[in-house]
Amino acid sequence: MTTLSDDPRLNLARGALGAVRIVHDPTLPPRVLRLVDAEGREFFAKQHSERDRYIRELHAYLAWGTHLIGHVPRVAGRQDTTCTLLLTAVPGVRADTVAPGSPEEEQAHYEAGRVLGKLHHATSVPRTGAVGTELAQRLRDWITRADRAALISTVERDRLSHKADVLANTLMDSAVCHLDYQPRNWLLGEVFGLCDFEHMRRDARIRDFARLEFRRWQAAPNLRTAFFAGYGRPLNDTEQRLLESFGAIEAVTALVRGHEQDDLALSAHGRTVLARLT
Repeated sequence: MTTLSDDPRLNLARGALGAVRIVHDPTLPPRVLRLVDAEGREFFAKQHSERDRYIRELHAYLAWGTHLIGHVPRVAGRQDTTCTLLLTAVPGVRADTVAPGSPEEEQAHYEAGRVLGKLHHATSVPRTGAVGTELAQRLRDWITRADRAALISTVERDRLSHKADVLANTLMDSAVCHLDYQPRNWLLGEVFGLCDFEHMRRDARIRDFARLEFRRWQAAPNLRTAFFAGYGRPLNDTEQRLLESFGAIEAVTALVRGHEQDDLALSAHGRTVLARLT
């Protein structure tokens, strides 16, 4: 069992900052500590259990954070042997604490679109087949997992497999994508902040809207409108159809993860999205 005296996160922070104190924050996952140094500056120390996610997040902050200076944390320290990061804090409150239906919620989606547009614009590569082929294989792997766990019927499996075929034969723009772009990872303050880069990689640009499309915008289309006003342009019909295809990935991953984690809400979300696919 790790104790505070040998916690890699605290050891990294103390080596980089000197004396620090822990700020209790029940909204954070157990692997993340909120810290304050002697000058009152806030930091987050995060230890990854999977080395590939540590490498991916470190690379994301170092390579792609430069496109979003002022909006994202900076790496203040790292320890590769323990997969631990020390990150500066972007001031603000989490956007998922804003009252639903409020002007503040709509403004948050506008700012989210504007900032994501910066990242996509800086890293976009137009119409390539490689991304679709990779996503199709990823979807087929999830379908196999769902099928083995008896989470989908034969009809549903065939429907999902058809979506994989569509993705494999579709040319689509790629860009560096956050891939968990939703209000829990947005910070609202003097500037719009963004955190949690462990999923970030080059992917289909349109896929970066999937979490919002299937978890937020269905019930509140005004938020979709605000987002794309900030982003710079709405989706055209072809892009909207592609986004609908990404619902297959959203559905089957939610079903499998909900089953594996005994998360009834996530399983129900997967079932809802799956039912929507045509």
